[in-house]
Amino acid sequence: MTPPAFFHRLARVNPTTAFMVALAWLLAGLFLPGIIGALVLFALVAGLARLTFTTWRVQSPITRVVRSGLLLLLMVAAISKTL
Repeated sequence: MTPPAFFHRLARVNPTTAFMVALAWLLAGLFLPGIIGALVLFALVAGLARLTFTTWRVQSPITRVVRSGLLLLLMVAAISKTL
């Protein structure tokens, strides 16, 4: 099974650029007020969860634990933003 073209393009993205874009989304979600910030954080959770679970088979067990924990913390932040 060959991965979609999206993943081929994603593999060529500079890691620093990917980090900066994810950081910008995180900061926007944290600093935007109320439900708007929560929606940004939920979008970030959805994107990162898809990427994490798509690459699940090639990750080491400790990487799986760390990424799952960070996704959980990000989900808690998004939920607390809605309250």
